[in-house]
Amino acid sequence: MSTRREFLKTAGAATAAMTLHTVMSGRAFAQGTDTIKIAFGARGLRTIDPLKSIQGVDAWAIIAIYDKLVDLPRWRFPENQDELVPRLATAWSSSEDAKTWTLELRQGVKFHKDYGDFTSEDVKFTFERAIDPVRAGGVRSKFLNIVAVDTDGPHRAIFKLKDPDPLFMLGVLTDYDAGIMSKKAVDEIGEEKIGVNPVGTGVYALETVHSDPSQGVTLVANQDYWDTPAVTPKLQCLYIADTTARTLALLGGNVQLIEGVRAPGWADSMRQRDSSLIFDVVSPGSFFTVHFNLTKKPFDDIKVRQALCYAIDRDEIANAIAPVSKRTYGLNPPSFPGAFNAETIPAEVAYKYDADKAKALLAEAGFTDGLNFTVDTSQREDYSAVMLMIQDQLRRIGVNMELNIKDHTAFHADQRTGSNTLAQQSSAFPPVPTQVIVTYLTAGGAVKPDGKGGENFSRYGSAMPGIDDLLAQTLAEPDLAKRVSLTQQMETQILRDVAILPVCTNGFMIVRSAKLDLGYKVESGYVNWPLSQARVS
Repeated sequence: MSTRREFLKTAGAATAAMTLHTVMSGRAFAQGTDTIKIAFGARGLRTIDPLKSIQGVDAWAIIAIYDKLVDLPRWRFPENQDELVPRLATAWSSSEDAKTWTLELRQGVKFHKDYGDFTSEDVKFTFERAIDPVRAGGVRSKFLNIVAVDTDGPHRAIFKLKDPDPLFMLGVLTDYDAGIMSKKAVDEIGEEKIGVNPVGTGVYALETVHSDPSQGVTLVANQDYWDTPAVTPKLQCLYIADTTARTLALLGGNVQLIEGVRAPGWADSMRQRDSSLIFDVVSPGSFFTVHFNLTKKPFDDIKVRQALCYAIDRDEIANAIAPVSKRTYGLNPPSFPGAFNAETIPAEVAYKYDADKAKALLAEAGFTDGLNFTVDTSQREDYSAVMLMIQDQLRRIGVNMELNIKDHTAFHADQRTGSNTLAQQSSAFPPVPTQVIVTYLTAGGAVKPDGKGGENFSRYGSAMPGIDDLLAQTLAEPDLAKRVSLTQQMETQILRDVAILPVCTNGFMIVRSAKLDLGYKVESGYVNWPLSQARVS
């Protein structure tokens, strides 16, 4: 059985000695203001393919290499869609029914490595690939409302949607997975090899994928960039799974930026060690959710699922990781349009902490002597800290949840095959109320044994009736207020069926040296933000 103390002693031990040696010797991270060095908690790169990335830390390289059609204002979620920033699209308009979106494309933009000019054919190729069940990755469900992408000359692309989407530009086109790829490059390099030999139009281009996985990738400023060029010539994305080694790399000045540890007390400890450090936090950040595998006993029994929901004290969890963590009540955080909060969540699905009720439900399900099961989780602290607290809370009602703590990269790869019992996911979403449902809870997005399915870890909609029909009705509704109301109905049904339990949002925290100036203030938005204007003094 894993415990919090055992985890802190053993997580990452297999590679800690090697990583610490390279950090302290200075060989791995030579200092220099011509290179910004950033480090993340994983063992190595998975892929730089925008559609196939399964660990969020890879997206820091993806957003530097690939441009999107539009982007967020730096760096916050916009209050309305009109605030979106033109990138490879310079202007856009929609039909009255919000089912046809016409984008005017930027001229004179060139792909890296002499792969030619960016045109509407590349937009068409990128999004046809995104909806192709063979070529697309786990984010495919996000793009399935796209019926076709037509071209009207080299500088105009027309998106045809199945259902109206008044928030199409914000919800579908602004995250890293909408990076525009070169049709010619993918055709020549290959579907798999493009993941380690990427070709975009972005402010940085790939220079090296290092043979040592901890060294990650080095990017070099794109000399032919169509917009303001990168301030710093190079950007290196390193992977240091061990928290101590990652922390020492920052404190020693060998890297300038690391992802913060979303665990109790970590930020205060870092401030005590170096008061000059700067902490940037995006809120709401990542939605931490627990998904019940409806195909595995005893989680096919709703009373067992309800019992666990009543036994998990989400206020205790959020308070322990405060101020980074905040409670969620429905699937969307309270700051999102129409989202439930403590006062508005329907009482029947609020699942307020009640250990006695949890024990009674377990007894009704036939588990008067308790329950034992094993759950995979990641060694990364935002996963492990939450799951260790849940483990402790479940013990109070006689449930023994043994944790199998894995390397973060391996955890995601294995979980994508559908093997986990209580799957966990920590992902960021835009302020589009339906997006989390489309991603996690549609029958077509179910995980698959080959790892090429979506992110419906519960198999809701296939193992039991789901919300696909109501979702179709919602997505067919062009009026935003009516969409919000229908989304609330879906959230209530999903929580009543106990397919998923929203736990908290964990603001994504970056800790950086006072010598690193980002060039703008971070307020909100996705958990990876641009570094093109960053400089080291």
